[in-house]
Amino acid sequence: MATPSGPELHLGEYDLPEVQGDRLDAGILRKAILEHGALIVRGLVDPGRAGEFVAGIDQAYASRSSTNGGGAYSPFLPESPYTETQLDEFRPWIEESGGLLAVDCPGLHAEMLDFFSEAHLKEIVGSYLGGPALISAHKTTLRKVEPGTRPGWHQDGAFMGKVRSLNLWLALSRCGDEAPGMDVLPARLDEFVETGGEGTMVANQVSQAQAEKAASTAGVGIVRPVFDPGDALIFDEMFLHATAADGEMTKPRYAIESWFFTPAALPPGYVPIAI
Repeated sequence: MATPSGPELHLGEYDLPEVQGDRLDAGILRKAILEHGALIVRGLVDPGRAGEFVAGIDQAYASRSSTNGGGAYSPFLPESPYTETQLDEFRPWIEESGGLLAVDCPGLHAEMLDFFSEAHLKEIVGSYLGGPALISAHKTTLRKVEPGTRPGWHQDGAFMGKVRSLNLWLALSRCGDEAPGMDVLPARLDEFVETGGEGTMVANQVSQAQAEKAASTAGVGIVRPVFDPGDALIFDEMFLHATAADGEMTKPRYAIESWFFTPAALPPGYVPIAI
């Protein structure tokens, strides 16, 4: 692949480009993903606001568990023509993997959209994808991942179908050392890695052995970045990654995970949300 022209990229200690949040633009993002598969954005959100958001996620979990219910958690009911979009089928799977659908937490969802607006993601993502940027109720999740979570290597394009998209993975608490983070293959992949094999639990999951083989083929090593509250990782549907957890981690990881699409590339059945 020819090396794209454009801004110079600073490679951090994790063999991925890094940029401060106030310098993020579509050119830097495009070059980082085409050359290295992803971009680390430091300080995309103010750490103090990220910490306040963590408290909100805990309130939403408590509200969901309460027999009395509450305003922090209120299951979203899509209107026509999206009434048959199987959100009820998504919820158990999301909750099992340590998350809540953002649309089920109205206050947090609104604050999350404020984060996106202040970071100019509508303009940056729209320029990158070549069309109006939107998110989906199905693929925007508030994460609380406990230590001991089993990892699962995957490329999101393997199960979303033929899409063109960007994933914003926004850390709300420190992770990668004291809490589960992300193991990643810091390289651009143009093909899907072979799925299945020892240790895989679901379809389209990549085994540890295959992830290591893909890293060796790409001439890189698997890395585990450390993120502080407000830091982000942005990547597309081809990026190979997994939840990173080990026995020395003692704290949960809080994060927002949101996939961005254009209207023309939204997977069938997904509920679109303007940003």
